[in-house]
Amino acid sequence: MSHQTGIKANAELLKFFGKCKDGKTRVLKVSIENEELRLVSHSDVKRDWEKDYDTLVRPLIEESTPCYILYRLDYKIPTGYAWLLMSWVPESATVRQKMLYASTKATLKLEFGSGHIKEELNATSKEETTLQGYQKHKVDFNTPAPLTSREEELAELRKTEVKTDFGIDTKQQTLGGINCPIADAVAQALHDMRRGGYNYLGFRIDLEEEKIHLVKADNIELTGLPAQIPTDHARYHLYIFKHHHEGNYLESVVFVYSMPGYSCSIRERMMYSSCKGPFSATIEKHGIQVAKKLEIDNGAELTEEFLHEELHPRKLNLRPQFSKPKGPPSRGAKRLTKPQAVE
Repeated sequence: MSHQTGIKANAELLKFFGKCKDGKTRVLKVSIENEELRLVSHSDVKRDWEKDYDTLVRPLIEESTPCYILYRLDYKIPTGYAWLLMSWVPESATVRQKMLYASTKATLKLEFGSGHIKEELNATSKEETTLQGYQKHKVDFNTPAPLTSREEELAELRKTEVKTDFGIDTKQQTLGGINCPIADAVAQALHDMRRGGYNYLGFRIDLEEEKIHLVKADNIELTGLPAQIPTDHARYHLYIFKHHHEGNYLESVVFVYSMPGYSCSIRERMMYSSCKGPFSATIEKHGIQVAKKLEIDNGAELTEEFLHEELHPRKLNLRPQFSKPKGPPSRGAKRLTKPQAVE
């Protein structure tokens, strides 16, 4: 997933991820620098997790600089100690920083090991980064005990069953696909595209969260569009195709669902296929009118000629109407004959 954003953990951080789960490390700070996730600092366990919390976390928080904090708790799960992931993105951070940290968090979780992270906290003020802030967060949200994979599947099944009982609209939504939630960065990017900020947006589904995240928001030439299509993962794309047709200048929004054949897992193919309809509807609810929806398996298909033909199909020549053949030439006026008398 991270290969699409270009932001992934560097070698030092990946090595430390493997080491820090030995039970001796209490906290580590990770930041995005030079388009990569890097280790800033770390501290070992001193006392119990509550006594260590403010002592070790507070010095890591900088007033206007976002970061991730991974904090080891003292209770265990089957994979080892449970960890808390704190995303520190202050209100004073730039829009780009907010979007970058929101869309990269899933990559961090994946590379650290999502199974180890059992609690999350999104902090925007320094008060929220303290032990008291964390405890308030726990009380406010009353975080339930983590479910097993089987329990999560059963819970989703029950929710689906309940949805089908409410009426025609709900049933259509359920049968029409899975309405995956979208990350805040996705909503912001759609808003920015509608206002002319970008002509290309790329999206991915986090299969563990079952949530749609932003991969890229940029202004690219049409010739650079095929390079945005990965060869090993499915993606959704929005592109504003600027062109002329019949003397008119048009800016047509194209929704592209790319699926590179069977190099993707069955679950990935099913999720992207099921979510595409509801997600395209969500896009339009954000004020972006989609002119054409396309499905491709290869980025090379996205040429100017292809998009133009899809948006403006050539009109087929109408078949001439069947002409009834003329009858035989006239043989002259009809003759009247007298019936012969019967003798």
